[in-house]
Amino acid sequence: MKLYDFDGMFDEKLAEYIKKHSDKYKESEWEDIIPAMYAKFGDTKIKSLGMSPNEYYASFSDEELVKWLRSHLKQGVPVSEYLCNAIENRNADELLVPLLSGTDDEVSYALNLLGASRAAIPEYMRLLTTSEDEDIRNTCVDNVKQFADEVKEQALDYCEKGVQREYMLEILSRCVIRDDRIFDLLIRAFRSDAENLPMHASYLAAYGDERALEYLLDKIDEDGITYIEYQELKYAIESLGGSYDKERDFSSDPYYQAIRAHSQSEVNLFESFGIKPED
Repeated sequence: MKLYDFDGMFDEKLAEYIKKHSDKYKESEWEDIIPAMYAKFGDTKIKSLGMSPNEYYASFSDEELVKWLRSHLKQGVPVSEYLCNAIENRNADELLVPLLSGTDDEVSYALNLLGASRAAIPEYMRLLTTSEDEDIRNTCVDNVKQFADEVKEQALDYCEKGVQREYMLEILSRCVIRDDRIFDLLIRAFRSDAENLPMHASYLAAYGDERALEYLLDKIDEDGITYIEYQELKYAIESLGGSYDKERDFSSDPYYQAIRAHSQSEVNLFESFGIKPED
């Protein structure tokens, strides 16, 4: 089975085009032109094939397309967007799920192609608890959150056992069906983990249970909170229908000072051009 490096073919054509038109476009213009050329190349007939890259991949079955993908990765032949797009346009989730147990490259491509796929939930939960790659775990969480209620019991079990607890809390915070076990876990984490206060406040905001307001209001009124913590707490309070209007002084907070300095530099830039910031 011959693998075609369509990206390599495109790069050759692109190099020729740039050489002939190097003075015609600015660098910023090339950033728009090259993607458009790549898309057009997908519909350009290749003489050796008698068809375009898009037509070529359209001629294969779902099984064959996934097989092509694995072959490209195994043999180190670049995977073109044309192949990825062809797979994304099919109902190939069940065929892609096995790649989540494969090589690092196979896992990476499968994650991108599957996205928030119900068929991949068991594998995503497995990767969450076994993968040492933080990017993979973060992607799995993002994909699983949309099915939070479906994995609730599993996430609760992992959370209670201390298995990737923060990831499980993030998933549980997206559950729509109310469960006192989830609320208690989120409140417990919010009250006991001072180092990650903003994150746990965001979980309470995402969960949307108004009972959390009293805990958030008590915390935001404390003297020792930082400006970052204040901002996240205030957002959580307002997202749950509450409000906090007490004046606070964060003038000695390093992050607050950095924001103020950045804002002032923007004002000075405007004024140097004779423009008022509000204009």
